[in-house]
Amino acid sequence: MSKKDYYEVLGVARDASEKEIKKAFRRMAMKHHPDRSSDKSGNDEKFKEVNEAFEVLSDSQKKAIYDQYGHAGLEQGGAAGQGGFGGASQFGDIFSDVFGDIFGGSSGGRSGPRRGGDLGYSLTLDLDEAVRGVEKEIRVPSSATCTACKGSGARKGTSPVTCSTCNGHGQVRMQQGFFAVQQTCPDCRGAGKVVKDACRECHGEGLVKEFKTLSIKVPAGIENGDRIRLSGEGDSGQQGGPSGDLYVQIEVRPHHLFERDGKHLYCSVPISLIDAALGGELDVPTLEGKIKLKIPAETQGGKMFRLRGKGVKPLRGGTPGDLICKIIVETPVSLNAEQKGLLRQLQESLENSNTTYSPQKKSFFKNVKEFFEQR
Repeated sequence: MSKKDYYEVLGVARDASEKEIKKAFRRMAMKHHPDRSSDKSGNDEKFKEVNEAFEVLSDSQKKAIYDQYGHAGLEQGGAAGQGGFGGASQFGDIFSDVFGDIFGGSSGGRSGPRRGGDLGYSLTLDLDEAVRGVEKEIRVPSSATCTACKGSGARKGTSPVTCSTCNGHGQVRMQQGFFAVQQTCPDCRGAGKVVKDACRECHGEGLVKEFKTLSIKVPAGIENGDRIRLSGEGDSGQQGGPSGDLYVQIEVRPHHLFERDGKHLYCSVPISLIDAALGGELDVPTLEGKIKLKIPAETQGGKMFRLRGKGVKPLRGGTPGDLICKIIVETPVSLNAEQKGLLRQLQESLENSNTTYSPQKKSFFKNVKEFFEQR
């Protein structure tokens, strides 16, 4: 059976440019690839035909022969015979350039310097350390270049040798029929070289595990969950590559007095029933020491008092936050008989007076009454 015209197979004119030929091949390859098309019938042969046409038309020498002599010229010269792809040295480039775009893959290339891995470390701070800033020393496990072999992985006095599987390319090509796949060499893992006599210190890895002590300056105002990046303090790179980074995750311990919300601090302040009714002055804590808080007479439980500027100075600048004190009115406990009697006398005195001594209670029961009357 005679072969179809290669230009017709790709659907391009005979004077099509190299760019137009490549674009047409992408389109046809996507359309007829067996793994992409829902219509499996005849796709293998059609896909092979498309590949064969592209191999010829993308090669200026083969294209010139084909334009002048047609299929016969290629068959006589052996350029496109022999199965079309069995000995085509440029197919690896075609596969890498075109099929990598189609399927989102990459054939890779020669190996080179490799960056070291990033590391993570969790650092726990007290609230005042996070607010004021602190300098801490941490001990971090990491991978470092083996000094015995200087990172080569080979025993002292020897050197890695070129991988015989990939001939130093770091990549191997597997071909079955008309389809070829290029992948990382399984023997050298992409390095292009293998170690025959491994270093006793690192066992051929070129890296050793060690602990290093680092000093970290924690900036004032840092918050729970923030991260500090220490550039180049991760694992060492390989084959001359740069080291990775160390990311320090900040965790702030809960405080027994304060809760933090951004730049503001919150504190619950318990006061007696007498202080709430008559008013008074209390010492309340801040991160800088005690401060006087004036409690007005008739203060109700849940009242918030704002102490401006007594919170946290933000990490990225700006005005300090506030300390917000929430009043908790405590009910007296462990009363003796005399004290209970005094409280009952106080209650009777209040009930017999013409003043509203419990505004919230009166308002609540008024709303309850209206609620049931409306049902």
